[in-house]
Amino acid sequence: MNVSLTPKLEQMIRDKVESGLYNNASEVVREALRLLDAHEREMHYRLDAALQAGLRDADEGRAVPMTREHVDRIIAEGIARANSDTPLNPDVVPFDWLPLDEDES
Repeated sequence: MNVSLTPKLEQMIRDKVESGLYNNASEVVREALRLLDAHEREMHYRLDAALQAGLRDADEGRAVPMTREHVDRIIAEGIARANSDTPLNPDVVPFDWLPLDEDES
C-alpha cells in the first residue's frame, strides 16, 4: 500500500520517530489509525446518545414540530454568527470537527 502525505505530515512522522517514542514510521501510522478509530467510535457514541435523548424528549412531549420559520431563523442566526467575531461554542461545534485548513492537512 502506498500513501501520499503532505510535507507537513511527513515531518510530523519524522519528528515522532526522532523523539524516540516510536521505532519507525509504521508505528506512528498504526498509532494514529488506532486513535482515529477510537475518536470515530467516541463521536458515534456521542451522536447516538444525543439522538436517543432527542427521541426520548419527543416521546415525552418536550419537542415542537420544526416549521419553515424555525429553519429560516436558525439559518439567519448561523449566518449572523459566521459573519461576526463571536467564537464558536465547542460544546455545539467541537473544534476537532471543524475542517482543517489546507496547509494543516
